[in-house]
Formats: sequence, structure tokens, C-alpha cells
Amino acid sequence: MTDIIRIYLPWLLSAVTIYMTVLAGNKTRWAWAIGLGNQALWLIWIVTTATWGLLPMNLALWIVYGRNHWKWMATPTATEEK
Repeated sequence: MTDIIRIYLPWLLSAVTIYMTVLAGNKTRWAWAIGLGNQALWLIWIVTTATWGLLPMNLALWIVYGRNHWKWMATPTATEEK
């Protein structure tokens, strides 16, 4: 199982990161929630591969994505304002 995570999870991580970034660029409100889910996958990969140097990035992105998600969800969308 460790080899499957080590070999294949980076492909999924890359795809989800690209998708989330496109969604955020399009101002999709739930983009940051996808980013938070992706950080959970990153954490699995970091622990499985013992790539401890990526933990600070993972922690920082949990905080940034959580903050962005909270702020974006608190702001009414154009359709809600009508």
C-alpha cells in the first residue's frame, strides 16, 4: 500500500491542485474547501513517504486555505445580493 501511495498519489495531488487553482481563479466559492481536502491528501503523502520538510508548507496551506474559505463563504455572491 505504501508503494501505491508513494507512486500514484502525487498524480492525484497534482490534478487536484491544478483544478483547485483554476476554481479559485474563477472565484468559485468552494475552491478552498477542495484545497483543504487536498491538504489532507498531501499530509497522507508526507507521512507515508517521510518527507518531513513539506510539513511547514502543509501547515501553512491549511491555515491559508481555511482562512480563504471562511472569508469567501462569508461574502455574499452576486446572485445572493439580488
